[in-house]
Amino acid sequence: QVQLVESGGGLVQAGGSLRLSCAASGRTFSSYVMGWFRQAPGKEREFVAAISRSGGVTYYADSVKGRFTIYRDNAKNAVYLQMNTLKPEDTAVYYCAANSWRTVQGMSTIRNMDSWGKGTLVTVSS
Repeated sequence: QVQLVESGGGLVQAGGSLRLSCAASGRTFSSYVMGWFRQAPGKEREFVAAISRSGGVTYYADSVKGRFTIYRDNAKNAVYLQMNTLKPEDTAVYYCAANSWRTVQGMSTIRNMDSWGKGTLVTVSS
């Protein structure tokens, strides 16, 4: 089972950018579909973006489409989330997750992930 550690969160002004990283342990990283999720205070965890094993297919929540980009580097066992034009409503703890059997679109169900990271906090000030 892959272990995941997120980094890159912080405080940013509205309109700014951040890049989140998720480092994975293990030799089988390329066998996992990867996703980013977030949970705002008092709200349920929600899907943000997902990427296929090769990185050739991506899928985004409507709320971030056109502003966020997910990509991965299988040689470095890492997945990234480039976040641009950030809004206060993007404030949340961001988690990465791995799944060995779901489709990229299926990651939006959030359920039955093989592994979760512990999250990194993103705060967007207005």
